[in-house]
Amino acid sequence: MNARDVAEFLLRLADQDANNNDITNLKLQKLVYYVQGFHLALHNTLLFPDKILAWQYGPVVADLYQLYKTNGSNVISPADDYSFTTELTAAQAELMREVFDVYGQFSAWKLRDMTHEETPWCEATRANVEEISPASMQAYFKQQLTSAA
Repeated sequence: MNARDVAEFLLRLADQDANNNDITNLKLQKLVYYVQGFHLALHNTLLFPDKILAWQYGPVVADLYQLYKTNGSNVISPADDYSFTTELTAAQAELMREVFDVYGQFSAWKLRDMTHEETPWCEATRANVEEISPASMQAYFKQQLTSAA
């Protein structure tokens, strides 16, 4: 699986959502980040190998940004001809639905503000490193799961 698979799945969820949870590039980046973080916390492994970078406006997968940047701040529609690199498991699909249900309701700028207050992005920017550490994400999201239980 790769980050584009996650993005396309989330875009399809948004496209079917009756609550008008439109996704822009900025919002998509944050949702992909949350999917990866919670997957790390729950399964102790990366869902996709793409690096998540600590950019000015929060966590970003560079290849996804490049792919969708022509949309600017406009809503992104799922690609009709996209073929997933692998078949999603029921658990992977459920995790992405849960992340979408919880975080998809927020605006892109609200998600940006949230990620700017979270340990993984803060640690990376303070250390002046480009990549947000998967270990930092895993520890942070495990803590989130524990405090929510």
